[in-house]
Amino acid sequence: MVTGALIGRRLIRLCVAVALIASTGEMVAWAQEPASPQALGEAQLQGAIDQLGQLDYDQRTAASRTVRRTAGAQAVPALLRAVQEHGDGYVRYRALVLLTGFNDARTKGAMVEALTSPNDRLRTVAYQFLERNPDRQLTTRLLAALETENAEFVRPALIRALAALGDVAAVRPVLIRETTRGEDFFRSAVIEALGDHKATYAVDSLLAVVKQDGPLVDDAALALGRIGDGRAAATLAAVQQDGPKSAQSFVAAALCLLAANCELHETFLRDTLRYADQTPGMQETLRAAAAGLGALGVAGRRGALESLMNVGIDSRDPTRAPVALAAATIALRNSALMLEWLSSAERRPDAIALVAEGFDMLEEDLEKERFFAAVRRAYWTAADGSATRELMRTLITQLDF
Repeated sequence: MVTGALIGRRLIRLCVAVALIASTGEMVAWAQEPASPQALGEAQLQGAIDQLGQLDYDQRTAASRTVRRTAGAQAVPALLRAVQEHGDGYVRYRALVLLTGFNDARTKGAMVEALTSPNDRLRTVAYQFLERNPDRQLTTRLLAALETENAEFVRPALIRALAALGDVAAVRPVLIRETTRGEDFFRSAVIEALGDHKATYAVDSLLAVVKQDGPLVDDAALALGRIGDGRAAATLAAVQQDGPKSAQSFVAAALCLLAANCELHETFLRDTLRYADQTPGMQETLRAAAAGLGALGVAGRRGALESLMNVGIDSRDPTRAPVALAAATIALRNSALMLEWLSSAERRPDAIALVAEGFDMLEEDLEKERFFAAVRRAYWTAADGSATRELMRTLITQLDF
């Protein structure tokens, strides 16, 4: 569902984009982006941190931007204090997220401490950080947490942190067990995590799920494709032949990921997306085709990204939302591919606007922060006037960070 606030932010970005188009058709910064990290007065930095919890979108966005622009030697200690001491729980959460953008060794200590926080958001960020920075010494602690952690948005992050430790023997049977028990929402998170972390030890369990006629067939098919074990090809081909119609796009993507007639399956997804875009009442098919192409884009297939952009740039809802979501997912999980594609995109501002809408729909705050930090570092290190600096400046301007 597209909220009024989201529509308002889209309109603001559209107005800014129109105002920023130069005679060359390229975007220029509304206000000159500083060429390097900035030093701030202590009161100014603390004021920005205090504003991270503002209800007003523009105020808290401006506050985050100020913190990101600050030199790490100054920002990191202030953010660490905020995580530990600030009276506003949401400010503590945003400070912990922003802290990850500075690549400071002290961040891990803050994350480990957050594992015992009563604040669900802080625990979620801590588990997300540990997924990307796995520590075998924390295995026993994470396994113990799995027995008590039932918060809807925390448990999936914990599952993913454990999946990143899949080379630890004690973790494997626990995750396999989790594919078969609990609510479908939690099982889906387990299945996705196993796929993303290429858990070959879970192939048999996932094959059992994909053979069932249920809501998890889509997730299991994609997970098997991501794992890349050829044993899954025959079962997926059977599901493609006789399985539910709703699963066809996911199975096609999975078979492509398994290198089974990949070009044919990618073409199927592209044509399905185009047909569903032009045919009313095909929202489910739209979502599935866009998700399938998104999975291929994350895996590095440029053609899948191009197919999404070709349809999405000029689209309206109901097509635009699932395509924007898929494009944003590629930007977060395969940033190199997205940035390479944008570097030569003919309609770059329009393409970035599509990605921006997807970012608005995603709740992946830590993933977005990692992307923002990477883009800003690339901007600071690129030569003045270079194509890389101009691309990064455009992204900073349009994505509003």
